Amino acid sequence: MALFSLIAVLLIEQIRPLPYRLVVHQPLTRLARFLEGLFNAGEAAHGLIAWLVAVGGLVLVAGGVDAALYAVNPLLAWLWTVVILYLTMGFRQFSHYYTDIQLALRMDDLPHARKLLGEWRGRPADQLSSSEIARLAIEEALSAAHRHVFGVLVCFVLLPGPCGAVLYRVAAFLADQWGRRSDDDDGSFGRFSQQAFALIDWLPLRLTAAGFAIVGNFEDAVYCWRTQADKWPDSHLGSGIGIVLASGAGALGVRLGMPLVEAGEIADRAEMGTGDEADVDFMQSAVGLVWRALLLWLLLLLLLGLASLIGA
Repeated sequence: MALFSLIAVLLIEQIRPLPYRLVVHQPLTRLARFLEGLFNAGEAAHGLIAWLVAVGGLVLVAGGVDAALYAVNPLLAWLWTVVILYLTMGFRQFSHYYTDIQLALRMDDLPHARKLLGEWRGRPADQLSSSEIARLAIEEALSAAHRHVFGVLVCFVLLPGPCGAVLYRVAAFLADQWGRRSDDDDGSFGRFSQQAFALIDWLPLRLTAAGFAIVGNFEDAVYCWRTQADKWPDSHLGSGIGIVLASGAGALGVRLGMPLVEAGEIADRAEMGTGDEADVDFMQSAVGLVWRALLLWLLLLLLLGLASLIGA
């Protein structure tokens, strides 16, 4: 059933992409602000309570509805799972920027590519070269593929019904919403949300990286994972994402990271991967890598399903 749910969601998303900001991001933002206003009194314990109310509440709702629908008709529970997966995962939540940047670079429209990358990352890209744009776009795409596809998929497979998908998506959102603050800016309230998501994402990060290694250049991916991943600092891409970037860069045979000039300042970034400078052709290779990794997951789910049928 999990395999058919995932296939259905991927097909639906290609036909009718989800308006993520309107349907998911804005309601979760309102919920996060409401709970912060209700619980935040400057203590880390208050952040823990707010996190449990938000994440635990939504997970219980998703699981409770799933159980109730299954008692009526398993098909209704399956449809509910498809709806939840449609809301919590998908390529189209980030792929439009990536595709448009790739097209702009193909047409040598560097100003438009810079504009698109700046909108995607939320920071100026006016001084970046075409290679630097391709490099940053690949980094964003690998990170987004993990956060919007593979991370959700792993938790969905491990937990019953749609509970895992809801857990991952809400925990990731709260880590971004509450956890990206300094201690001088109510950082203590969001500290638990960041710690909780780091724990939840520990296994998904490594399974995503393993998937990239298996479907790409395995030897280079494993080498980069072992020697480079821990050099990548926590950033807006998320805690621990260096594992995914190092493995993905090694699997592609491309160099990511490296220092660059942003907003007139030099950003000191560790080098990820081996091989050639990033370009638009490597952007297309990254798309293939992500899709091959997804097909690997679908194949594994198919084999697990067949094994369970044979065992029954």
